[in-house]
Amino acid sequence: MRDAPFLNLVLAVALTLMTGWLLVVGQAIVLPIVMAVIAVYVLTTASEVMGRQPVLGRLPGYVRHLVVLLVFTAALVGFALVIQVTFTQLMSALPRYQANLEVLIERLADYGWIEDNQTLDEIVAVTLERVNLQSLFLRLFSGLTSFSMNVFLVALYAAFLLGERRNFSQKLAAALPAGNQAEVTSQIVEQINTRIGDYLAAKTLVNVILAAVSYAILWWMDVDFALFWALLIGLFNYIPYLGGPFGVAPPVILSLAQWGDPWSTIVLCGLLAFVQTVIGTILDPKLVGRQVNLSPFVVMAALAIWGALWGLPGAILAVPMTSIIAIVCSAFKPTQFVSVLLADKVEQEAGTFSMNAGSIEGAEPLAMHATGRAGPTGPESSSPPR
Repeated sequence: MRDAPFLNLVLAVALTLMTGWLLVVGQAIVLPIVMAVIAVYVLTTASEVMGRQPVLGRLPGYVRHLVVLLVFTAALVGFALVIQVTFTQLMSALPRYQANLEVLIERLADYGWIEDNQTLDEIVAVTLERVNLQSLFLRLFSGLTSFSMNVFLVALYAAFLLGERRNFSQKLAAALPAGNQAEVTSQIVEQINTRIGDYLAAKTLVNVILAAVSYAILWWMDVDFALFWALLIGLFNYIPYLGGPFGVAPPVILSLAQWGDPWSTIVLCGLLAFVQTVIGTILDPKLVGRQVNLSPFVVMAALAIWGALWGLPGAILAVPMTSIIAIVCSAFKPTQFVSVLLADKVEQEAGTFSMNAGSIEGAEPLAMHATGRAGPTGPESSSPPR
C-alpha cells in the first residue's frame, strides 16, 4: 500500500464517505463533542495568556481554567438568551417591516423610479407577495437556535475535557506502550494544539473587536436589535470569505424594512463593509497570521462539505476541522499526499516530528510551511508547540 497512492486515495475516499454518513446520522451526539473540543483550544490558550500576566499568573492552573470556563459558559448562555429575545421581538415587528416596504415602493413610484408601464400592483406582486420576511428570518434563526440548544452540552463537555488534560500524557503512554508511538502521537497532538489553539484564540479576538465596532455603528444608526446583529457579524466572521457578507446582509436588509429609506441603508452598508475591510486586511493578518496552511479552494470545498453536514456550525468549524485532518495526514507517509493536496504551500523538511520508520509503519517527516499567503488565514505561526 505504501507504493500504491491510487489505492490509498480510493480507500481514503471510501473512509471519508462512511465518516460523512456517520457524522450526519450522529450529528446530535457528535456535534456538541466537536464544539467542546474546539472550545477547549480557545479556553486553554486564554488560560495560558492569563498565566503570563503579572497578577493573574500567580493563580493556580485549575483556577485559571475555572475562570475561563465560567466566562465561556456565561457567554454561551448570554448568546442563547439574546437569540430567544430577538427572535420573539423580531417576529412581532415583521408586519411593521412589511408595511414599511410597501410604503417604500409607493414612494419609488411617486419619484418616477418605476417604469410607467408597470403598475404598483404589479411591483408588489413580483416583490412583497413573493418574499416572505418571516420565512427568510426563520431560516436564519433555525440554524442559530440549533446552535444555541447545544450550549449546555458544550459547556459540560468542555469542563470535563479541561479537567482531564493533566492525565492525557499518562493515558497516552499506557495506551501506546510499544516503541515511541506515544511520543509520536503526543507530538502530533502538540502541533494540533499549537496551530488550532493559536488560530482560534487570535480569530476569536479579531471577531470580538469586529462585533464591538459593528455594534457601535448599529447603535449609532439606531438599528433594531443592534446587539444581536453585532454578535451575528462576529460569529459569521469565523467563516472565511463568505462570513463577512453573510453577516452584514441581515442587518442591512432589516434596516431597509425598518426605515424605508434606501440612502440610510446604503450608509449603513458602507460603514459595516468598511469595518470588515479594515479588520480583514490589516488586523486579521497581524493577529491571526498563517496559523493553518490550507489552499483557498480547499477552504471553499471544506465550507461546502462541513456546511452540508452540520449546517451553520459546520461552516464555522470547517477550517479548524480540515486543518486537523491535514496535520494528522502529514505525519504518516501513506497519507502525506492528502496533506499535500490540502496545503497551499508545501516544503519538505526533516525533523518536524521525532519519528522514524520503525515507530509507526510508513511514518516519514513532512512539514508544511507557508511561503506565501495561506488561504484565508495569512502567515503561518512560528510559535513553538506548547
